[in-house]
Amino acid sequence: MTPFESQKPLRIAMLTYHASPLASLGNAKSGGMNVYVGELSRHLAARGHRVDVYTRGPQDVRPLAAGARVISLPAGPQEDMPVHELAAYLPEFESGLRSFVAQEGLHYDVLHAHYWLSGLVGMHLKKQWYTPLVLMFHTLGLVKNRIAALGAQESAARIRGELRAMAAANAVVAATPAERAELQWLYELRSEKVRVIPPGVDLARFQPQDKATARMLLGWDANEHHLLFVGRIEALKGIDTLIRSLHFVRDEMPGLPLQVHIVGGDLEGSQYALDTELARLRAVTRALGLQDQVEFLGSRSQDTLPLYYAAADALVMPSYSESFGMVALEAMSCGRPVIASSVGGLKYLVQDGVTGYHVHEGDAPQLAARIMALLSEPAALERMGRAARSDAVRYSWSRTAAEVEGVYWRVLAAQD
Repeated sequence: MTPFESQKPLRIAMLTYHASPLASLGNAKSGGMNVYVGELSRHLAARGHRVDVYTRGPQDVRPLAAGARVISLPAGPQEDMPVHELAAYLPEFESGLRSFVAQEGLHYDVLHAHYWLSGLVGMHLKKQWYTPLVLMFHTLGLVKNRIAALGAQESAARIRGELRAMAAANAVVAATPAERAELQWLYELRSEKVRVIPPGVDLARFQPQDKATARMLLGWDANEHHLLFVGRIEALKGIDTLIRSLHFVRDEMPGLPLQVHIVGGDLEGSQYALDTELARLRAVTRALGLQDQVEFLGSRSQDTLPLYYAAADALVMPSYSESFGMVALEAMSCGRPVIASSVGGLKYLVQDGVTGYHVHEGDAPQLAARIMALLSEPAALERMGRAARSDAVRYSWSRTAAEVEGVYWRVLAAQD
């Protein structure tokens, strides 16, 4: 224990400009990062620290947990917009944040920024307040740009922003060794600046439940097989690969009673690029004649997700890139195997042939083969589900918070 550690709890400013921990999972701006920020903040508060989570939105202050609150600050138009357009309103957000801090008479020991936009805000606040900055990216622009299947490229402004934020940060948290390697190879970030800390899972919320009961509660047919996808509706997630795989399953096993449920997206509101991807996925579904097998459910809260995991035979994550894959960990914690692309954190999280299967991203025939193999062997399905839960219990938010806290102490000790 350092001398500083023994003196007092820390006051932490958690910067999450475009991703509120209070948002519903799966909409245009909400996914693993929102869950990460919320759970980390709650568990840091449970360790005795005071955490203020700053995010963009109508002016508001709402409790997150004992010792943690979410502070929303206006920045630009109130309606949703593409993330890359939000960069224009960073000065307004930063100004509002500084005004709030001044009015409240606050002082922070540590800044912890999430994503490159928040990293730029943290970079400025670090200089003004002489406060150490810890940074986590969640996704990286240069990694996305290497995925040819996505077509669109991340902007040069984002890459410059990432590099500037990295240079300013006292420490960078990576979710996996793969992300650390990407930071080192693609961004030439010094290894001593990076600490690998995997996210956690709420083992009490996400735990095994009876499959038949869950299906009854959701109104799913108990005599059919059910596969689940959970995440944002975007090309990066490879949802079209899952839909196309059903075409191959139907050809190989005609008459197999199989339903796919896609959790994510706003099915009623206007969500700019999300609408475009959702429309494309629905068009692919219609073109393949799979309307009766694919159900788009929209976003769901963290409180209701365990029921969906419990009702499913398996989770499918055909992503082209995943920094970690928290959804996979949630499903595993619920005792469900995962069929996932062998990319990013999923390579480490899912044990091929033990807790699920690995597939090549974009390979619909291979994904179909794995789906058929899993659904054709009930004993293997049960065995992998038990192994998945057993593996998931190694992860906890308490452990993640303790390791992140350790990073805080180190950057504070280095600054003294």
